[in-house]
Amino acid sequence: MPVPSAPGGAAGPATPPAPHITRRGLALAGLATAQFMVVLDSSIVNVALPSIRRGLDLTPAQLSWVVDGYLVAFAGLLLLGGRLADVFGRRAVLLGGLTAFAAASALCALAPNGPVLVGARIAQGAAGAVMAPAALSIVMTLFPDGPDRARALGVWGGVSGAGGIAGVLLGGVLSQTLGWPWIFVINVPVALAVGAVVLVSVRPFPAAGGSFDIAGAVTVTLAMAGLALGVVMGSDAGWTAPVTPAALVLGLAALAAFVALERRAARPLVPLRVLARPRLAVANTIMLLLGATAAGLFYFLPQYQQNVLGMSPLTTSLTQLPIALTITAGGLLAPRVAAVLGVRLALTTALAWLAVGLAWLARADPHARFLDGLLGPFLLIGAGLGTAFVYVTTLAVAGSAPGETGLVSGLVNTARQMGGAVGLAALVALATATGTPAGTGTPAGHQPNLTAAFLGAAALAATALLLSLTSALHHPAPTAASPLLPGQRTST
Repeated sequence: MPVPSAPGGAAGPATPPAPHITRRGLALAGLATAQFMVVLDSSIVNVALPSIRRGLDLTPAQLSWVVDGYLVAFAGLLLLGGRLADVFGRRAVLLGGLTAFAAASALCALAPNGPVLVGARIAQGAAGAVMAPAALSIVMTLFPDGPDRARALGVWGGVSGAGGIAGVLLGGVLSQTLGWPWIFVINVPVALAVGAVVLVSVRPFPAAGGSFDIAGAVTVTLAMAGLALGVVMGSDAGWTAPVTPAALVLGLAALAAFVALERRAARPLVPLRVLARPRLAVANTIMLLLGATAAGLFYFLPQYQQNVLGMSPLTTSLTQLPIALTITAGGLLAPRVAAVLGVRLALTTALAWLAVGLAWLARADPHARFLDGLLGPFLLIGAGLGTAFVYVTTLAVAGSAPGETGLVSGLVNTARQMGGAVGLAALVALATATGTPAGTGTPAGHQPNLTAAFLGAAALAATALLLSLTSALHHPAPTAASPLLPGQRTST
């Protein structure tokens, strides 16, 4: 599953581990588990969505905010989270994030209705945006360049992939056996255990002090929330309903305010001069489209499998494992493929696989079987997503000036989450507007048009494919300061 990634910008200069850590192996295990939990929580909820909708009697728009609330908060606060870790101390911020994440997870499990659940999911996303960069910054600081850092980041990447796979499987197991609240309950003991490990294995980091761009974080989060809310409410309450234009105007006004603030800020959250670079602008746009595609796919796919094909949550989880496994395998094999094809051609190929897989899925009928109706598109989709995410990040970072690699990585990861939040809202609006009205004898009342949703996701992937062909991804060539993955070429 595509999952949230912490920005590299939070990491400070490499320093010897001795002053800060007493048990390196134990500390890495605890920090990696924190990342595992953030990844798990973004994937475990998808399979349980139909059960959540039935349990709390949610409308399609309300259900979408169970996912979008998390994404909006995570994306809007991700870069700020890294800065908070520097200003107030990385261990302290990580422990605070873990505590908030555990509390928000408990509230999710106890939520009596949709609004409470959405509010708790927003709190989860905010806590995750603090946890992930703080944990990664500790890893990057404590493990110096060389084999130690390579091994630590290998563990980090492996844990991220494992979190996506575990989320797919546990989402079905827990929601079918114990009930959907348990997908959130599981976070509480894990967060408390991770906090205990961090307390005994990582010594406090000195706080760097200084200021941070809280106004930028607030306005960009309001912009995403307003645009996502406006798009969803347009199809749910109507495009002329007062809440729809009000939300859209709020989103656009907040976006304009964000741009104005970033131009004047002494330490802007997002330096606009960096965003203006053609290569990075195209890469960020492609990543935004990929985030939208992935969020929409994994939101609608469990509904198709359970509400249309009649699968149980557990069967849904098991049949989605090929996607999770090929995403992980694709990420691991991406450098080898790029060494043969070049990064740009490899990206184009991956996006073509993704678009074809989604279009194929859209053609599946209500009686599709796993082996001859779903497995083929699942493998194409997984391979396309798993490799495309790696290549877009690689092309974005290539050519960055010394000291900017972390910032650029953070921007690309933020674009991914922003795309997921706003793109999911757009696909929900499309599926709802073209769906089946209540009272026609279909299961569970109003049904979204899942074919339209999958075709919309395929169109997003096709748009990303067209952008990958632009000349902006050719120049500037990568510099020695920010090389591509080992053995890769930029073009064919």
